[in-house]
Amino acid sequence: MKRLITGLLILPIRFYQGAISPHFPPSCRYSPTCSQYAVEALRKHGPIKGLWLAVRRILRCHPWGGSGYDPVP
Repeated sequence: MKRLITGLLILPIRFYQGAISPHFPPSCRYSPTCSQYAVEALRKHGPIKGLWLAVRRILRCHPWGGSGYDPVP
């Protein structure tokens, strides 16, 4: 069940990566990108903690936030 929920949460991220993101110039402050970070966090930590980590990362992505290499813990 955990894998099914994780897969369902990854689907919209993959849609964004394939259909929306290519139409905008790269502007990520972090490496890996927030969408790739979200996929890795979901796969590594499951749907609850992975979603929490992804949301936290997206909220840090602003002009006054950090930048650079930020791997999934």
